Amino acid sequence: MWLCGVVAPLSPFLAWLAVQLFGLGFLWALGVLLMAVVVPLVDVFTGLDKRNPTDEQAAALERDPFYRWCTYLYLPMQYAGLVFACYLWVNAHMEWPERLALASTVGIVAGIGINAAHELGHKRTAHERWFAKIALAQSFYGHFYVEHNHGHHLKVATPEDPASARFGESYWRFVPRTVFGGIRSAWVHESARLRRRGKRVWSPGNNVLNAWAMSVVLFAVLIAVFGWAIVPWLIFQAVLAVLMLECANYLEHYGLLRGTLGNGRYEKCSYRHSWNSDHLCSNIFLYHLQRHSDHHANPLRRYQTLRTMDEAPQLPAGYAVMIWLALVPPLWRKVMDPRLLAHYDGDLSKVNVSPGHRMSPASREDSATASA
Repeated sequence: MWLCGVVAPLSPFLAWLAVQLFGLGFLWALGVLLMAVVVPLVDVFTGLDKRNPTDEQAAALERDPFYRWCTYLYLPMQYAGLVFACYLWVNAHMEWPERLALASTVGIVAGIGINAAHELGHKRTAHERWFAKIALAQSFYGHFYVEHNHGHHLKVATPEDPASARFGESYWRFVPRTVFGGIRSAWVHESARLRRRGKRVWSPGNNVLNAWAMSVVLFAVLIAVFGWAIVPWLIFQAVLAVLMLECANYLEHYGLLRGTLGNGRYEKCSYRHSWNSDHLCSNIFLYHLQRHSDHHANPLRRYQTLRTMDEAPQLPAGYAVMIWLALVPPLWRKVMDPRLLAHYDGDLSKVNVSPGHRMSPASREDSATASA
């Protein structure tokens, strides 16, 4: 079923086919409909998948190249859809709302492409790491390759991590903090790496600069071929992809905090420091991203062997639902704050609290109930 993941990058083509068949302009937003409606509905009917591979099965799965090709195939599909969309923006008879709808579909593809880059960028093989940068080029978010591996994974579930959301922090407050904090973190880590090796920071070997250069070249080629008319839609889809990624970051560690050891350092990241979801369909589309605790505990483990753990806090739905819930802060807090407080038995000293946050009366009541 992992090959179902290529349905997402095919959505620009499927959107065109649907519009041709039914003549309904809103179907250009098929990618959004897929993630906002179809995947959540299928999640309801397919339910949870709590199965874990045995050690013997995991070893065989790790060796099987089929699972690698499932992620490799995403890239040519992703870029074929992007080129096709550029052609449609210029040549198809479309009003601007339809072009915007198509751009939203392309943005969803790019956002899931960042997730494919996330899987590939964790691997030791050089070609997979370059594949990760290629997948990130469409969203102009190449620094994620550096920051996620060398920043987020070290500081996850701590106040110092720009990609770990805090209790009481809305998604809309989180976005600027994580975007600019992530860029700064990536540059600091990559600069330090190059200096340790005695190399120049401003050089082709800088993984932030060469990843951004890929985006510049990609956008320049597309504009040279299709003209400046595609620029607004290229920008829109890239912004949407980034917002989608950072929404996933927001929900993955909301309010979770690693304890402090006697020497002042944080405890090792454990399964209790990431929110998980075992909903089958959304996990297939996201290459098991929702088994996030095991990913942080074993970042080199490939997606097909990630395990679900009883001690990991669970989301009430898959990412396809929770991402949309995060966009409405009152709904998000009504659903997630009681779960977070219950996870820590109402002990706020164990929670990663946003500075200056004051608990609402409802949150205080939830805290008291969790303690009881």
